[in-house]
Amino acid sequence: MADSKKPRPAFAPWDRRELPGMFDVEETARRVGHYKWVEMRLFEALGGWVATVPELDVKLRLGTHCYKHAWHADLWNKRLPELREMNTERLTVPPNDEFVTFMDAITEPEGPDQTLEKLVGVYRVLIPHKIAAYTYHLNNTSTITDAPTMRSLRFVLNDEFEDWRDGEMLIQSLITDEADVQRAATHQARCEGLIVKAGGIAGPGSIGSTDVAVPEEVTA
Repeated sequence: MADSKKPRPAFAPWDRRELPGMFDVEETARRVGHYKWVEMRLFEALGGWVATVPELDVKLRLGTHCYKHAWHADLWNKRLPELREMNTERLTVPPNDEFVTFMDAITEPEGPDQTLEKLVGVYRVLIPHKIAAYTYHLNNTSTITDAPTMRSLRFVLNDEFEDWRDGEMLIQSLITDEADVQRAATHQARCEGLIVKAGGIAGPGSIGSTDVAVPEEVTA
């Protein structure tokens, strides 16, 4: 009979997870607050475009995608009290003023002839940066202390990858000549420059730091 008083290890022999992750509670709450803010802004932008874009196929996709972002915002809203406090509005903020400028540029195209710019800003710039930040968070947090956040990240990432594919296919269907190529490239470059200044959707460090030591044999 097993000795019930004998101390047991925290994890089974096949489970070699590590307890500490890259983020403490404060940092996780800060990031999740930024995630909620950007999801809410994206929901509002796509929802507004549904009523104005003339292309029916684009309208239908945006209508589907906007409610995914509303659900993502709700996921992060429910996670915040568990992480930090009940006043979730205090944490629902953009990472910095530069990111607000970036989001303003994403939502700036309003004309019925600017569907291409709308899609490029969201699906060639914002969504890829969201995927990068969410993936970094998922890969660097604790599987023990932050498991609920990881579960939400997996759900959200599944949606983001699907929407990224849909958006890119719509963009390719709208680019029919060299002039369209230049329009898309110009708007993408502008938006990409703005989000680089912001440091990503969670500010500087959204996907970690590149300031790492390089072994001498590599630099020699």
